[in-house]
Amino acid sequence: MKTIDELIGEGVAGKRVFVRADLNVPLDAGAITDDGRIRAAVPTIRKLSEGGARVVVASHLGRPKGAPDPQFSLAPVAKRLGELLGKDVAFASDTVGDSARSTVEASSGGGVTLLENLRFNAGETSKDDAERGAFAGELAALADLYVGDGFGAVHRKHASVYDLPARLPHAAGGLIATEVGVLKKLTEDVGRPYAVVLGGAKVSDKLGVIDHLLEKADRILIGGGMAYTFLKAQGHEVGSSLLQEDQVSVVQGYLERAEKLGVEFVLPVDVLAAESFPDLKTKAPAKPQTVAVDAIPAELMGLDIGPRTRELYASKLADAATVFWNGPMGVFEHPDYAEGTSAVARGLLDSDAFTVVGGGDSAAAVRLLGFDENAFGHISTGGGASLEYLEGKTLPGLAALEDS
Repeated sequence: MKTIDELIGEGVAGKRVFVRADLNVPLDAGAITDDGRIRAAVPTIRKLSEGGARVVVASHLGRPKGAPDPQFSLAPVAKRLGELLGKDVAFASDTVGDSARSTVEASSGGGVTLLENLRFNAGETSKDDAERGAFAGELAALADLYVGDGFGAVHRKHASVYDLPARLPHAAGGLIATEVGVLKKLTEDVGRPYAVVLGGAKVSDKLGVIDHLLEKADRILIGGGMAYTFLKAQGHEVGSSLLQEDQVSVVQGYLERAEKLGVEFVLPVDVLAAESFPDLKTKAPAKPQTVAVDAIPAELMGLDIGPRTRELYASKLADAATVFWNGPMGVFEHPDYAEGTSAVARGLLDSDAFTVVGGGDSAAAVRLLGFDENAFGHISTGGGASLEYLEGKTLPGLAALEDS
């Protein structure tokens, strides 16, 4: 896999360099609420710009249906990217149309252009190879070289991620190189004890990574909505908590397999519960109750891990040498249910472990709850991509960059 430094060493001055970034940031009424992914993309873009390249940046945002949709425009991202770079970023109002062609053509060495949302074109995500390839061909006409740096999208077989690198000389950007290097530390020569913390809503989203990590981890701590399927598998009643009944037998199999392998599964011993889901807009007080996991009333739903569980999880992280964390412990967006996720974050920071926060909601929680991002070993920009890598899957975007 060629690196961006090698590409720059061969000379990029005056050349159009297409950078597939991941600028898929959350928006609220057109305002960016978390610019972490934009900040992560800046070093690669700046390095190419300083090398004299005519940088063409492209990304998706949200899930538009293959046609322009104003609520998913990258226009606010262009403005923020320019602020972070300290220079104007030209914005093309389409992906491969007249605006894209004329804006790129007008750029000069060191200039940066951002194309409109790639998913405004149906070819970007098409499952039809010919349609996807045709769009990749149009994108290729805008550039001389390709740099893949959108780690959060490398698990997608999309035109700009998978098909475009085959049409241009290509290299991996600094962000992708860093992400892959970190993930190798979680799969090769891992420091032990190796603790994995998994949360989030649905256990079905994490089955693959649990299956794979059972062969690698020393202990697995479970929280979030997915914990209630595990508790049900242990024979507990979970009230009106989130439950995937169809996964209970699968989870029972994992618990049995973990016992045979000597992998410690750590589940909540108490939870914060309430009669209804909290209002995340008003943040109105929710009045949660702390209940033991073997005594959750039928009318209550669990919404965070409880105080005894926080202490338990902190103790299980204290002596770890490596920790991978993906998924919040509760409804961290509401202050009454944020303490479980905060406790896990503090547990990572209080340990001497190499700590990796696996993107997605975990990364958002770290920022929302006010933790210093630089205090963690690494905060990934791609939750889904990180999980699929740890599952041992081949990621299309990485495979495309490895081809010479």
